[in-house]
Amino acid sequence: MINVLWILVISLILLILGYRFYGKFISKSIGVDSERKTPAHTMRDGVDYVPAKTPVLLGHHFASIAGAAPIIGPVTAAVYGWFPVLLWVVFGGIFLGAVHDFSSLLASVRHQGRSIGEVIEERVGHTGKLLFLVFSFFALILVVSAFTIIVAKTFVKVPEAATSSALFILLALLFGLSVYRKVLPLSISTIIGVILLFLCVYIGLLIPIKLSFQLWVIILLIYIFFASVTPVWILLQPRDYLNSFLLYTMIIGALIGIFISRPSVHLDGYTAFHQNIGYLFPILFVTVACGAISGFHSLVASGTTAKQLNNEKDARVIGYGAMLIESLLAVIALITAAIITREKYHSFFPDPGPVALFAEGVGGFLSKIGFPLQAGISFTALAVSAFALTSLDTATRLARFSFQEFFIPRKGEKPSILCTNRFIGTIVVVIISGALAYSGKWQAIWPLFGSANQLLAAIALLAVSVWLASMGKRNFYTKYPMVFMFAVTLTALVIIFFKNISTGNYILSFLAVLLLAVAIILGYLSSKKLFIRTTT
Repeated sequence: MINVLWILVISLILLILGYRFYGKFISKSIGVDSERKTPAHTMRDGVDYVPAKTPVLLGHHFASIAGAAPIIGPVTAAVYGWFPVLLWVVFGGIFLGAVHDFSSLLASVRHQGRSIGEVIEERVGHTGKLLFLVFSFFALILVVSAFTIIVAKTFVKVPEAATSSALFILLALLFGLSVYRKVLPLSISTIIGVILLFLCVYIGLLIPIKLSFQLWVIILLIYIFFASVTPVWILLQPRDYLNSFLLYTMIIGALIGIFISRPSVHLDGYTAFHQNIGYLFPILFVTVACGAISGFHSLVASGTTAKQLNNEKDARVIGYGAMLIESLLAVIALITAAIITREKYHSFFPDPGPVALFAEGVGGFLSKIGFPLQAGISFTALAVSAFALTSLDTATRLARFSFQEFFIPRKGEKPSILCTNRFIGTIVVVIISGALAYSGKWQAIWPLFGSANQLLAAIALLAVSVWLASMGKRNFYTKYPMVFMFAVTLTALVIIFFKNISTGNYILSFLAVLLLAVAIILGYLSSKKLFIRTTT
């Protein structure tokens, strides 16, 4: 039997080499300039545009892009066997995901911290921008409504997580005031903050908050409204920064536990090209999602991170590096599935689910370094729920950005209140998301989210490729991944369309056609620019 230590060590080496060499190559190719002032300084407003120190912004970015997706995706896709998933996570992360995140971040920074939609408008046209913003807005509405339900159900099932999350928010407010009002330096504030963070986890285990699902939904909707309009330095930055230490602890603890226990692989390396979730191509690449590449990351990079980047030289560690850390998390998640038998693996589906499988696996690893098994499982579940909440309010802010940017006037036109008032956009996002969450219709379109997410990645890579071509720079490192992601996404959407039209699910069929239309139109509008620029 194969020892998972080999899988982990080889993956770590490849990810480190990818950051060291390919990340450096991308940085030089795009032309990172440490002397160029970033939008965080040139457009500083104290609300969204606020320069952040590198570790703080890395914590925010990593916490926002991670969530539960790099855990759910690889574990679910392991139904095809652990080997194809591993290849996609490692090489997809290095050559597609990290490049996608890094280039999206820099493209946004060079366009005043605006979204990828603004990049598309400047390089492709106004129609392209509107199509992108409409698509990204409704994709984020789906994220907000779905994550509201997921977090609410988690709080009902694990009330300890609710207590800890509430205490995290209060701690983040104190941390933000401490750092930005210069009460204490970042290093001392971090030490105190991390100690208090784990104290919050402990208190959560002692005093769980037990409320109904409906009440939690209302509380969460109220919370995300205020979290979205509050200046980033008060809550978003410090909360995500501190929460990132939960995930760092979980990852490091799991790594040490794996090195000590050295478990063997029991799951099949490869099972079959077709499984109950679909064909390996394209479904594996859509299912793994954030573990290898995710369009949501481009929204985070160009939505909040680009507005807080202190210096362009920080973009590599934040954009490229954070994605590789997430790929490492995906490898750990895959290992938790690989060390169990096929029969036990299938016993987790559909319930209790991939997160439970991951929590049990990591809890076992933590037990090897002295944690009681149940405490390790509970801690892992708490960490995952904390990051689901992080993704929830980040997605709300990003949806508000998309709403406001849609109404930004063209040159010579007077701006309306819809693009200048952050409260209106946030109210719209919360109302639509809340209605969708209560209606239950989110469940009908959730199967399309994976495809929509990867389509978003393909469109972001397309926008960056056109931007680089317009400056006369090489863009093969974004163009070829873009072609692959379009192939994956369009194939998946065609399969989803025929599958659902045959079962009479016309809503999913219509949405699949709609996404196909957006992809084809944007591809057509952009390809002419891309073709002309790259051949002159």
